[in-house]
Amino acid sequence: MHGVMIVSIIFGGLILCLAILGGTILMGIKIKKGGLSRKDQRSQTEDTRMIQEIYQGLESMEKRIESLETIILRGRGKDDER
Repeated sequence: MHGVMIVSIIFGGLILCLAILGGTILMGIKIKKGGLSRKDQRSQTEDTRMIQEIYQGLESMEKRIESLETIILRGRGKDDER
């Protein structure tokens, strides 16, 4: 009975090792190829586009704020002259 247990543990261990080794190799191949499915690539492209739009909006807002600061400072300068 002990012999059967030892053999089943050995075979179970071998199968487990082969599964882990195979999974590691498959993960390595997937990482080397880029690893992104088409759905993930579309999602990443959409996220990138959204971030670019936010960045452009922030640049535009920065220009507006600078213009407002200039207007306010010029207005204060005229008030000081009076």
